[in-house]
Amino acid sequence: MKMAFDPQTQTKIDQAKVFMVGAGGIGCELLKNLLLTGFRDIHLIDLDTIEVSNLNRQFLFRSEHVGKPKAQIAALAAEEMCPEARITWYHESVIQPKFNVKFFGQFNLVLNALDNSAARSHVNRMCLAANVPLVESGSSGYLGNCKVIIKGTTECFDCQPPIGQKTYPGCTIRNTPSEPIHCIVWAKHLFNQLFGEADPDQDVSPDSEDPAADPEAGLLSNGTHQEHWSTVAETNETVIAHLAVQQNGAHQLQNGSNGNEAKKGTSTRAKAVACGYNSIDLFQKLFHQDISYLLSMSKLWEKRRRPEVLDVHSILKQKDEEKVWGSSSTEEHEDKRLWSLKQNVIVFMRAVKALKETMDKIETLVWDKDDENAMDFVTACANLRATCFGITTQSRYDTKQMAGNIIPAVASTNAIVAGLIIFNAVKVLQNRVDECRNLILKTFRDAVPATSPKRRVRITGVSKLLEPVKDCVSCSERVETSLRLNLETTTIKDFQDKILKGYFKMAQPDVSLDDSSGTVIIDSEFELNNKDKPLTACKILDGTRLKCSDFLQEYDITITVNHADDLPEDTLFESSKDANVVLAAMPSQAPDARTTPAQKRKSADDLAEASAEELKRFKRQEKEHLGFGHVNENGFPDQFLEILE
Repeated sequence: MKMAFDPQTQTKIDQAKVFMVGAGGIGCELLKNLLLTGFRDIHLIDLDTIEVSNLNRQFLFRSEHVGKPKAQIAALAAEEMCPEARITWYHESVIQPKFNVKFFGQFNLVLNALDNSAARSHVNRMCLAANVPLVESGSSGYLGNCKVIIKGTTECFDCQPPIGQKTYPGCTIRNTPSEPIHCIVWAKHLFNQLFGEADPDQDVSPDSEDPAADPEAGLLSNGTHQEHWSTVAETNETVIAHLAVQQNGAHQLQNGSNGNEAKKGTSTRAKAVACGYNSIDLFQKLFHQDISYLLSMSKLWEKRRRPEVLDVHSILKQKDEEKVWGSSSTEEHEDKRLWSLKQNVIVFMRAVKALKETMDKIETLVWDKDDENAMDFVTACANLRATCFGITTQSRYDTKQMAGNIIPAVASTNAIVAGLIIFNAVKVLQNRVDECRNLILKTFRDAVPATSPKRRVRITGVSKLLEPVKDCVSCSERVETSLRLNLETTTIKDFQDKILKGYFKMAQPDVSLDDSSGTVIIDSEFELNNKDKPLTACKILDGTRLKCSDFLQEYDITITVNHADDLPEDTLFESSKDANVVLAAMPSQAPDARTTPAQKRKSADDLAEASAEELKRFKRQEKEHLGFGHVNENGFPDQFLEILE
């Protein structure tokens, strides 16, 4: 590549010290490109280990590398490709005190190849604090983006609000699911309730406070609440045969589990512990008793299909079918087969036993789409609930795609993004930042009949760098914002985890009252005994100003909180910058493929049935908007050659 650059540029490339964050799909392409371009001093960090699913596109890895750190293997592969390269690798998270502003300040360039917004926002702030140029990137299927971030010159990662995540009302998940994804979200919540760190917002029991439900739902004739959890004592030879290995005879609830306990709101975990995680009792509770309770809410079913209860004994008496396609499957196609109702029951029982044994060893489990038992549990539970509500069941493969919010990675997209990163990195080293370009890979529908198998065409949009947003929470000179939230119900823990860490992407927040008292509300170094208290208990009232700081990111923001008791359901708070910020029922791991800020231009989806001439005109206007300048009738910009030079 030395012949491609003038001697001065080549010298800058040779001497540049680069910090590369991420060694996955984009990272593998990028590391190869860096070496071919002439970069020799590269620091590489990645927290992940190599999985089998990575091998189809992350070409630096081989089957013998599965289970090993991505950063280590990528560094070894790079040294084989270029022995003179100096590769320093880190197998850990970039969000740590050791990777502070001083650490970032030693580099000439930072290149992001991350797959989650929290880490991307953190690196963005560290580069702003250290005043180091950052080339940010991401990909999601056929979508991708690449942008240059220079402090005070260009917009940063946080200047544009993130794309809202798909959320589902709690009453829909708990009471009236109508789509497979509703059942899958419910099953993931159930996993956390039984084996993980339970979140009260993710309760899976029927919601008796549903506005559409009868106020007297679940009442017996004498006015008392019906039993919502009962011991299933009956057994038969068929059940015993199926459970001999899995259950070890644990079939009875502890004494004292009664209707009054259910009325008090005993947690799902407590009920599971009471029955010794007996899978028969758990099944009857989840798919028989809870469904019966929902049926008593007659108003819910006036315009909906009534759900059906399932009985584990009747199901297990059914004739055995072909082999159960569960976690023991080794052939890939078996994951794409639909399980029968009986197979779902057996996989459910087997997964409960396996997960309980694992939980006994490590106490709290974290759901992972790549954990065989966890995936079996969610698939079986989702399918059993779907059967109750007459919803189409899903294969293990399809459930994994939805539960993990997986968008299939495309190697060509990663390669294009990695190439643009190098293009921009070299321009930054040449001090020609004004010639850097933002890249947006989009997919539009073509103007062909809906039955055509080839409706999608890919468009690459290139725009000039945009200026910083005036009120950005990360890069504006004085960062202030205001929030509307319910101060009486929002706890200190909610404010810390879901607002400061979740929304503002702070790593180690400290919070104090912005007044003469300076009372400390949250301390990143010391655990205060106020996490479960509402904000009002800490003298945080309507109009209170809170000074929030993150010493790791060298980031400060002042937040004015205003009380609101009229927020929509499942909305934790509203920000002055965004219309609504809703708690996501299932967090996404896909990167943000950010769009341009224009909101008034016509949507490409609206042109699906438009004429070819209309679509051509739209594409020409789209390119002009993205910074190409005038675009002729054939779709070629007048400045096309200038951009590529």
